[in-house]
Amino acid sequence: MTHTLPPFGLGTFRLQGQAAIDSVATGLELGYRAVDTAQIYGNEAEVGQAIAASGVARDALFLTTKIWTDNYPADKLVPSLKDSLAKLRTDHADLVLIHWPSPGGAVAVAEFMGALADAKARGLATQIGVSNFNIELLRQAIAAVGAGEIATHQIELHPYLQNRKVVAFAHSQGIPTTSYMTLGYGSVLKDPVIGEIAAARQATPAQVTLAWAMQLGYAVIPSSTRRANLASNLLARELRLSEPEMAKIAALDRNGRLTSPEGLAPAWD
Repeated sequence: MTHTLPPFGLGTFRLQGQAAIDSVATGLELGYRAVDTAQIYGNEAEVGQAIAASGVARDALFLTTKIWTDNYPADKLVPSLKDSLAKLRTDHADLVLIHWPSPGGAVAVAEFMGALADAKARGLATQIGVSNFNIELLRQAIAAVGAGEIATHQIELHPYLQNRKVVAFAHSQGIPTTSYMTLGYGSVLKDPVIGEIAAARQATPAQVTLAWAMQLGYAVIPSSTRRANLASNLLARELRLSEPEMAKIAALDRNGRLTSPEGLAPAWD
């Protein structure tokens, strides 16, 4: 199965209330057409409100949400997704992900992946996927539904954490990678190597970093509350880095993981 995953989208992690509404509204106005949210972000209703007010046709949008761990049991997943869709003011999401592994393996991978596949079969999700898995969990997800059913694996991935083992395994199975926190919460934007490339290219460090990730074939979903940054980030789509520039950024990998919540995170590869 070939997956049509937009290479560039708008993230909404940590955006609450009016900030979420404004960011999505501005993003849509600037030309963003993919929006990424999640049940645990507590902003699905705000995302839905901004989309409804934007006048952008639903079929022009690619909407992603993620199921929270409390909703993994087979009898809870579909009802929770229907609740999310009501908040988002739509009858389907283009992509629905399992957000984190089930804490302590309380719900088997086969159970929640089966429920997710059921949601897709009912038309509530056009595509399904996973997030924050390690290789072993990816193997279990593939065993449950088949690699062709997994539209993406969304993971923390930036110049300081390049996650090569997991990416290589997913790639070997034909599963595309989505990078979240591509800018490393802003930490990589201060990196002298990225700064040097940005200066040479008359680009911003954020544009260089986003271009690097997209050039490696990853989808990116940066977020911002500032119009100037939202507009500037979009321009990363037009930037192509040279092989020596890509190699310099590749050398920045230092296993610098920023998010690994206790009780949620798997044993990382």
